[in-house]
Amino acid sequence: MNRTTAWMIGFLLSGLALTGAAQTESPDHAHMDHSQMDHNQMHSAAADPGVAAGGHMDRHFENADEWAKEFDDPGRDQWQKPDQVIAALGLKHGQSVADLGAGTGYFTVRLAKSAAAPKVFAADIEPSMVDHLRRRAAGEGLKNVVAVQATAESANLPQPVDWILIVDTYHHIANRPAYFARLAASLKPNGRIAIIDWRHGGPMGPPEDFRFSPEQLDGEMKQAGFTAVARHDFLPNQMFLVYGRAKRR
Repeated sequence: MNRTTAWMIGFLLSGLALTGAAQTESPDHAHMDHSQMDHNQMHSAAADPGVAAGGHMDRHFENADEWAKEFDDPGRDQWQKPDQVIAALGLKHGQSVADLGAGTGYFTVRLAKSAAAPKVFAADIEPSMVDHLRRRAAGEGLKNVVAVQATAESANLPQPVDWILIVDTYHHIANRPAYFARLAASLKPNGRIAIIDWRHGGPMGPPEDFRFSPEQLDGEMKQAGFTAVARHDFLPNQMFLVYGRAKRR
């Protein structure tokens, strides 16, 4: 896999957003390498309608079946390390997990097929993605997968879960402290939120303006009423942080 292809996959994966109205991404635009973009375009919300002010990036994807060729490329496993990610969650039989920004189901399917066989709520704001998730789960006989139509303001989970997994989607969420404060109602009392998002300076992912340090995530999640409980460093391109509800004094 060459550098441009690797970046493209990472950038496309970052487009599984929980945000509102956004531009429709075309394959030609998606193939553009950051190194080929004008510096001012990368850092100006006015120059790129896919980049919104306020610290979040809007992306809109249609035709999920076509995008699945990129999102589910087997080469992603080399750096995404899905088996290690799922093992780190420590899921137990009888538990449930929400995959927010599930896209075409890269993690959804793996979660559903894991040893714990949890109930998986696969949530995405894209109707095309939700339909794809529903068809994929049926086609693979995964009765423990429920596709959920999310909105920019809510994951719309039908019941509280033990875990919420958010991969390459955090930087797309607007008004994050308020969003996560509302999301707390979708967690069981001892539930956890696992956030995987792009490191600064990595070879793939969004422009630097839309990457965060662990300290920035900790600060925003603290505003939402959460505290950091674990940090994993085995992913080469992404942070992997885990949060639980902060204890009330």
